[in-house]
Amino acid sequence: MGKFIELPLENVKEGMVVGKSIEDRYGRHLVEGGSAITQYAIDELAGYGIRTILVNPTFENKTEKTYTMSKAAEYVIREFRRNDPITVILEDSVKQRISKGIEYINKNPDSSEVAKTAYWITEELMKAIIDNGAVAININTLKCSDEYTFKHSVDVASISMMIAREQKRNDREVFEIGMAGLLHDIGKTKIPGEILNKPARLTPEEFEVMKQHSYLSYKIVATDTEIPFDVKAGILQHHEKMNGSGYPHGLIGSQIHPYAKILTVADIFDALVTERPYKKGKSPREAVEMLLAMSEELDKNALQSFMRVLILYPVDSIVELSNGETARVVRANEGLSLRPVVVGIETGNIYDLSAKQCAGIVIV
Repeated sequence: MGKFIELPLENVKEGMVVGKSIEDRYGRHLVEGGSAITQYAIDELAGYGIRTILVNPTFENKTEKTYTMSKAAEYVIREFRRNDPITVILEDSVKQRISKGIEYINKNPDSSEVAKTAYWITEELMKAIIDNGAVAININTLKCSDEYTFKHSVDVASISMMIAREQKRNDREVFEIGMAGLLHDIGKTKIPGEILNKPARLTPEEFEVMKQHSYLSYKIVATDTEIPFDVKAGILQHHEKMNGSGYPHGLIGSQIHPYAKILTVADIFDALVTERPYKKGKSPREAVEMLLAMSEELDKNALQSFMRVLILYPVDSIVELSNGETARVVRANEGLSLRPVVVGIETGNIYDLSAKQCAGIVIV
């Protein structure tokens, strides 16, 4: 693939692959790492005062589809483009520390150090959110590790914390919800490996064993006086559903702890989009559509808050529309992750997908 080097921006050519994501001073992603840079992006970076970037000067991304943008479209995009809200960004050094902490928890679930470890990991996540002033989450930028257990725990904790902040919960509640997200699946360490890692659909009997993990998670933390009661309740109930179809106790509505209602939304979304050895991950769009179809099972307020903080189509994403046009995303519509404002890259047509006149157009 070749070597990445730091080049002055004026020497960067369209098609060179970016070595790492480029962010502005607020932590907002301007260009994603691993993508082939466009001339439009080069011009935008110059406008932000960026002088050098890490690129591969010889390798062109052969799998990256190339697009031709008209001058009319460029003009409209510059006029209507608005940056995404500030998202949660985890520095590589933070990700490494968190991965080691989660690895310790999962290898030593019965250790007296579990609470202490979960506390400092949650503090790292809280700091990343507060220091950046984050108000949104881009699932593609969270990745902490390739190992599912690590990634899933951090994703669920981070998504849940952002939902809690959107609901204007205080810092203590946001922290506790994050801690519950980190520990919600710790009981899976007690599930037999042949069931937990089975590369195929579980039998009904195996699924009954798997369903025990939420109670087993609770059992691990139940007697730890350093873990707040509300955290324990969220862990125990994170598979309960509003209509009583969940487990382990089949609770309904107000019987379910508020933390668990938030964790459930985050847990289901991340499980759907994550690829496992036995299943292909859903696209974020498919996952959101599936969540919206679960309105009887999920807490309405938690789901609405999730939709307000999720960035599904980041600004500058190239998308295909159902009317046959290729378009660039120029602005998000708050609470309508599936329906941003886009501009046709050939026609320059503006489509506010949240507007009534665009009701028949969707991103495919």
